[in-house]
Order: sequence, then structure tokens, then C-alpha cells
Amino acid sequence: MDKSIKASIIIFFAISFFSFGWLSHTAYKPVHRIEVPSILDKIKRSKVLNVVLLNSPSTYYIGPDGPKGFEYDLLNDYARHLDVNLKVTTVNTIKEAIELSTNPDIHITSASLAKTKMREKIFNFGPSYFEVQEQIICSRQMLWDGVFPKNVEDLAGLKIIVGEDTSYSQTIKQLQEDGFDINATYTSEFSTEELLSKVATNEIDCTIADSNIYALNQRYFPNIALAFVVSSREQLAWVLTPNSKELEADMYSWLNSFNQSGKMAQLKDHYYSYALFFDYYNTSMFYKRIKVRLPKYAKYFKKYAKMYNIPYLVLAAQSYQESHWNPKAKSQTGVRGLMMLTLPTAKQLGVKNRLDPQESIKGGARHLKQMIKQVPLEVEGVDRLKFALAAYNVGTGHVQDAQILAKKMGLNQNVWNDLKQALPLLSQKKYYKTLKHGYARGSEPVKYVDSIYDYIDIMQRSKE
Repeated sequence: MDKSIKASIIIFFAISFFSFGWLSHTAYKPVHRIEVPSILDKIKRSKVLNVVLLNSPSTYYIGPDGPKGFEYDLLNDYARHLDVNLKVTTVNTIKEAIELSTNPDIHITSASLAKTKMREKIFNFGPSYFEVQEQIICSRQMLWDGVFPKNVEDLAGLKIIVGEDTSYSQTIKQLQEDGFDINATYTSEFSTEELLSKVATNEIDCTIADSNIYALNQRYFPNIALAFVVSSREQLAWVLTPNSKELEADMYSWLNSFNQSGKMAQLKDHYYSYALFFDYYNTSMFYKRIKVRLPKYAKYFKKYAKMYNIPYLVLAAQSYQESHWNPKAKSQTGVRGLMMLTLPTAKQLGVKNRLDPQESIKGGARHLKQMIKQVPLEVEGVDRLKFALAAYNVGTGHVQDAQILAKKMGLNQNVWNDLKQALPLLSQKKYYKTLKHGYARGSEPVKYVDSIYDYIDIMQRSKE
């Protein structure tokens, strides 16, 4: 064979093998590609959604029937959507919530956080779920004294305290930069609710609170009043762990369905209805109802008071405190009937129709008897009933916490007059953060029990 032809053949095959190798290499795809699971995948595989929740009435708290709160309920629904368990870590201030959000094990941080421009540069926010405005809230006493602020200029010289590292502190600093004379103090010691309490007792002149927080608290602190709005509309949103695009997309899809189904409207109505739970009437109105309303239900109060060994007047007075003897009474939290039973409690007690007077009274008497049995044996006499009534109102766990606190304070934890000094402290962070069941409106069961015994006294004097 000619040498030139032979060389051409060798070159041809060399080029062919090279081309085949190159094409094979470029077309090759590994059969076993290693894929890094997303945050959403990890959550579904572990069956746990780790969340941080602010311990406050607008976010998360333990009620008589267990965990409650607008944001808790919302997150609980999302966890059900994912078919995973909700694992809650509680904090007492927004500052703590923000700090904990950097923990890589935390998926969602929920603390009524406004999606401000400054925060959006730092945090990975999920979809917005609530719209609020920041409001200047001041003592009603200032209104009566003629010094109630009407605008930002009127804040000069007033004692104002807001939470540190909150959107409120950002607002104050911005107003100061704009030239307004505002002498405000920032605190990490007190929550927004505690600052509203200080406004109500005239310890400070004003604070700032989101509109939803004010709506929840105005019925508990009647001496606070809205002065004016100090921000544009802001969106509340959850802070998500970084690099969680799939989780964020899934949340947008879920929240859209939640809104369209009407569940969001129901949830907002449940927590933010302006109807008052208790409607306090003057003494003359109570005397009138003793004559007009009580006779309709007296036989049931007497029957079930005897069945469960509870004083008749206690059961009747408790019902008045709950519903003003209105069998169709309904609160914004969904409790109904003469004894204002929640739906879960009614089911547990075997009450099929909470609006039926006899069923409601029987269920309420039985529930109160259960509370009495849970009171420690060391609590004696009429105090056993008062402890039980307080538990009916705020939950057994919080009453137990108040007993622990009373003992630490050198008080007798088994005497009502001492316990009522400890109960209101359950709303203060420096106390409830060390207790098992956390935040509670401890002043409410005190008012509840005292009001019931005031009604008892009136009924005894009226010789019913």
C-alpha cells in the first residue's frame, strides 16, 4: 500500500476516534446526580416546622383551652397544610425574636413584624398576611386635662417609651431626624402590651402600638386612647430562613387559598371583633335582671348546683358575669350561651347545643366542678371556689403558675387574697418568662372572681 494512502487512513481513524470521544463526553450525563434537598423538602421529611413566636395576645399565648393567638392559629393551619407538626419556641420581645431568627434550625419567625424597607434589606420575608398602621396611644387622663396630643408637634415634652429594635423605635428616630422634638426612651424590658398598661396607669404619657394590638387591648385598658396615626399602612409578614425560595413559594400558594376560602376573614373576626366579651352594667340594671331574667333559669341553676354540690348563688352569679343571663350570648372568641362555653369544652362536657339554657348551665356546672377537683387540697373553704372560678376564666395552668409566684413572693399560695396579688403579675415579662405557662392576662380572673362575689352579695341582699 502506498505510504501516503496509509498515512491518510491513520489520520482519518485518529480524527474519527477523537470526534467520537469528544461527542460522547459532551453528551454524557451522570446517571446518579446528587441533588441538595430544599428547606421545604427537609421540613416535610422531618415532619417538623420550627417556628419562633412572640408571647403576646396578638401572636401566641396559652388560653384556658390551650395555645391561642392569631399568628399561632395561622401557622398551625400552614403546618396542617404541610402535614407536619408545629414546634414552637417562645420569646418575650421583638428584639429576642429577631435575634433567634438567625438560628439555622428555625424555619419561620412570627412576632407581628412589619415589613419595613430597612428590615427587607436584612431579612427574608414571606408573604404579607395582615395590614396595620402605627398609632400613638396615650392616657385618657390627658384628654380630661386638656393636653391630649393631636399631632406630632404636640408630643414635645411628653414621656414616651417604645420597644427597642422595633418598627416603633425606627419611626421615632425618623421623626427626630425630620426635626420633631420628641424625647422618647427605648426599652427591651417591656413588651408593647406592658407599655400600654403603663399608659393606662399614667406611668407614662404615650407609646406606639400597631392598630391590631391597640384593638385587642383597648377593652382591657379602658384608660388608653388613640391620639393619631403616625405611619402609612404597613404589612405584617413572617421572617423565613435564608435560601428558602421553595418554602416561600409554597406559603404564597397556601395563603392565597386560605384567603379565598374565607378562613382568613373568619380568623380576623375571631380575634379582632370589637364586641366586648363582658358588658358591665350598673347596679340598677343588675337588680332589674334579677327580677326579669333570673326567674327563667333559676330552676336550672338550683338543679345543677345541687347535682354538682356548688352553691346556687355562685353558679347564678357566674352565669351573669359570663352572659348577663342571655342564652344567645356570643363573644368575639366564639364562646356561647349562658355559661359561655367554648366549642371544645362543650364537646368534652357532652353539651350538644350551647344555646340551650339547661344544657349550658349543666355543662358550666360540671366544668366548674372539674376545676374545683383540680384545686390543691391545701386550699380550703370559699377559697376553693374562687381558685376554681379563676381557673374557669384563665386556665388551671396559669393559676398554678400564680401559686408558684405567690410562694416566691413570700405570700400564702393557698389563700385567694394572696393569690390575687400574684395573678396580675402574669402579664409582666420579668415574671411570666420564668413560669411554665407563660403570658396571661392575670388581672382578668381577679376581676372575674371579684365581680361574681359582688353579684352574689347583691342577690343575697335582694333576698332572691
